[in-house]
Amino acid sequence: MSILNITVVFYLRGYIIDTIQLRKVLSANIKDRRKKLGISQEKLAEMANLSVQMVNSIEGYRAWVSDKTLIALSKALGIEVFQLFTPGIEIRKQDRSQLLSHWLIQLQQNIKKDINADVDSHFERLFNMNLQN
Repeated sequence: MSILNITVVFYLRGYIIDTIQLRKVLSANIKDRRKKLGISQEKLAEMANLSVQMVNSIEGYRAWVSDKTLIALSKALGIEVFQLFTPGIEIRKQDRSQLLSHWLIQLQQNIKKDINADVDSHFERLFNMNLQN
């Protein structure tokens, strides 16, 4: 979604918002959401696969973001992309528990991948040793 589209959406909902205001709303929402979740910029950067400098620049409204970055940030924060542009988003307990569930599921999937990779690697070494003997 381009800046123009976002601006039009806000205009249609009764908001008139310029690019600077849009950046400020985005950065404030990201920072507020991150702080309410109790995570650091470093953790958010890791979760969204961004650099810490990028997260810092976005929160300081010095950098604009691509659509891919918006999606990564919204997933990491457990909200929809449009909520990043909604002035004054609120976090309900339900949102937080859903986010924690999402993180736990993601952790479980990562652990399974790591275990499977280790098992595959072990069997591959055993198979190669048997072929050499």
